[in-house]
Amino acid sequence: MTAHDDLVDAIVADVGRTLRRVDADEVEALCAALLAAERIFLAGKGRTGLQMRAFAMRLMHLGLTVHVVDDVTTPAIGAGDLLLIGSSSGRTGSLLRYVETVGATGAQLATVTGNLESPIAGAARCRVYIPASNFKAGGNAGEDSVLVMGSLFEHCLGLLCDLLIIRLKAALNVDETEMNARHANLE
Repeated sequence: MTAHDDLVDAIVADVGRTLRRVDADEVEALCAALLAAERIFLAGKGRTGLQMRAFAMRLMHLGLTVHVVDDVTTPAIGAGDLLLIGSSSGRTGSLLRYVETVGATGAQLATVTGNLESPIAGAARCRVYIPASNFKAGGNAGEDSVLVMGSLFEHCLGLLCDLLIIRLKAALNVDETEMNARHANLE
């Protein structure tokens, strides 16, 4: 086995170990919140924000009405809507301002976070905890992880979003042909 193979095995083990520790009931509650929302708004910053944008694309492929916060075409959020924030730290300043806005609109707040003690997690009605240490709070990527900085959280977030899409696809009874028909054709 090469050093490359060893690293691949270690990364897969880190991600698998972390995802197995995510509470299935929390994931189920988030699925229900996504299905109940009139419109879904997604937010995150940095690499976590990129994962949230990818999730937005797949939600659109399912036929759900979804917007990414900070895009110029994103409308005002209101009652019946859901804001889902991805944030490892749960303390990012701009995301905290979104929480304040949502509180005044009657929209619901959900989060996928690496920090249950954070202000965003405390304000969220629905939370999914990914147990990957938060490097911004002085932790590393995770217990004994080979991944650097926040990579363990970000990779797990992306795969958790894929897991959610699989669950939502089944709940909505959407097939891949329908999803492909919604895929961008201005490429």
